[in-house]
Amino acid sequence: MRSNFNRSALVRQLSGWLPAPVEAPRQDLAERLGQWLNVADAIELSSVHQAMPAVARVRRPGVPAAARAAQAELQRVRATLSQAITSPPREPGDEGTDDTDAGFAPHHQRCLEQQRRMDMSIEALRGHVRKTLSLTSARLAQLAALDAVLEPMLGGREQRLLATVPGFLKARFAQLRQSHPGGWQPLFEHELQHTLLAELDLRLQPVVGMVEALSQEVKQHP
Repeated sequence: MRSNFNRSALVRQLSGWLPAPVEAPRQDLAERLGQWLNVADAIELSSVHQAMPAVARVRRPGVPAAARAAQAELQRVRATLSQAITSPPREPGDEGTDDTDAGFAPHHQRCLEQQRRMDMSIEALRGHVRKTLSLTSARLAQLAALDAVLEPMLGGREQRLLATVPGFLKARFAQLRQSHPGGWQPLFEHELQHTLLAELDLRLQPVVGMVEALSQEVKQHP
């Protein structure tokens, strides 16, 4: 249920701005995940796994309408956040200042603002979708229970990684400004939006996975 950083569009975007790295040995999923978890996390996951049969025995009615509602809510949140990201930035002087060359600072603030908006909106959406799953079927109740444990367990590491995005954008800002005098602004604006949209897709992956599982459950048990 967690985001796959290594294969995400966000990582591909940021990696394209860096020198080619020395290729590291491949690691399987279990080994990579193990680097994100400590002993306490492993014990908690084991406890959740042992409780899964009990969750599965709880009978819940199928709710086909829930799949449509969850999909609609996912689309609404995605559209709202995407629109906020791609809206034209405020021009210098919009807030009563006359600073026509504030450097990266306004873009940094904009990036942080969009990240906060994504964080709050997607956290609420994810909780809502989990609740829907828990009321739909026993199998999906297991999935919701697992996601409820994984979100706080791995969320801190994810947030620390996403907090590095403004730093990548700052370096790209300086690079474009130096290499494209007179025409760097539209290029940077495009790349900033593209980066934030890729981050949005990454953040939404767990929700998308749950919504797809819900839709599949309805198809199998209409």
